[in-house]
Amino acid sequence: MPTPPKAPDLTELRKEIDRIDESMHRLLMERGDIIDRLIAVKKSQDTGSAFRPAREAEMMRRLVQRHKGILPLDTVESIWRVIIATFTYVQAPFSAHADFSAGDALMRDSARFHFGFTVPLVPHMGAAAVVDAVSTSKGDLGLVPAIGMASAGPWWTALEFDAAPKIIARLPFVERADHPAALPVFLISRAAADAMATEAGVWSVRVSGWSAKAAHMLAGMAEFLAVPDRAFDGAALLVTLPKEESIEDIAKALVNAGVTVRSTALVGSHATRYTVAEKA
Repeated sequence: MPTPPKAPDLTELRKEIDRIDESMHRLLMERGDIIDRLIAVKKSQDTGSAFRPAREAEMMRRLVQRHKGILPLDTVESIWRVIIATFTYVQAPFSAHADFSAGDALMRDSARFHFGFTVPLVPHMGAAAVVDAVSTSKGDLGLVPAIGMASAGPWWTALEFDAAPKIIARLPFVERADHPAALPVFLISRAAADAMATEAGVWSVRVSGWSAKAAHMLAGMAEFLAVPDRAFDGAALLVTLPKEESIEDIAKALVNAGVTVRSTALVGSHATRYTVAEKA
């Protein structure tokens, strides 16, 4: 008769877990040593935000692509977000300013999921207050809902100026059903030009003659927010376009729908939406 396989020894398995835990801790400390050297080389504490939106989006995509096993994707994504955000904070300390005007639960979940508890979270009542706080800071981040709230007004028009901060990311980086931090959020800051994700451009467009017909037409071409704009007796739009789409084409389509385009200004860019199904 063949000898039955030896049953796993609990003591040995726990030793393996302890070995892995110690290895992970040592690797985190090694990562910290590299960040310390990075600070000395880049002097990132003198250049504003150390946030690298293009690199972070790519890191999160690679994480999802290689992930397997029983550990939920929610958990591993959250762990990596805390690691990335905390080491970014170590490079150049910053605060996260968040718009809580629509209720704090969803926004707080998004802020803590993506930036952990080391990064200070500063609540504000309104998107305009978030933009003001980021504009007067050196390298802080702003979190504003990326869903329509007419009462918020066209907060993005304050980003039109060259010296203003810009939209640098759209959270969550990885979208899926039942995401624990599913609220769509625009991230606002002053990231270095070579750090920006440019897969999707975000445009501030001011129009007059806005109508339901124009809204229906634009909905078939792009993601957008629209709020009344009394300065032009029309609407202020925040339009997100993939890189291959042209703002000139959008403007022509609006004109064909009976709208007068008063101005357009690029107010940021971010990685395109990356959607996956939760793995069983």
